Amino acid sequence: QVQLVESGGGLVQPGGPLRLSCAASGSISSRYVMGWYRQAPGKQRELVAYITSGGSTNYDDSVKGRFTISRDNAKNTVVLQMNSLKPEDTAVYYCNCRLGPINYWGQGTQVTVSS
Repeated sequence: QVQLVESGGGLVQPGGPLRLSCAASGSISSRYVMGWYRQAPGKQRELVAYITSGGSTNYDDSVKGRFTISRDNAKNTVVLQMNSLKPEDTAVYYCNCRLGPINYWGQGTQVTVSS
């Protein structure tokens, strides 16, 4: 089992930055793909970004150039640095850890972008 705990959500003004962190514990391996998903009210959960064990990254088009994902395999953490936030980025953000068909999820952290 893997446990994921997110932190760093909150209220931010449009154009501002926010940093989300996720700490993994339990039977975690650096082989896991780590990522962030988000779910806005009335919408399906969607992929924001992921990073492989080797450091390759992938971003949804809506966040390219504004968000950066990184990981520290030694500390079993993954960070999502979000810049130039927009109201449409408002959602609950979930940390995800995946190895093949096995998925683990955090409890989610609310991000609200509003003036």
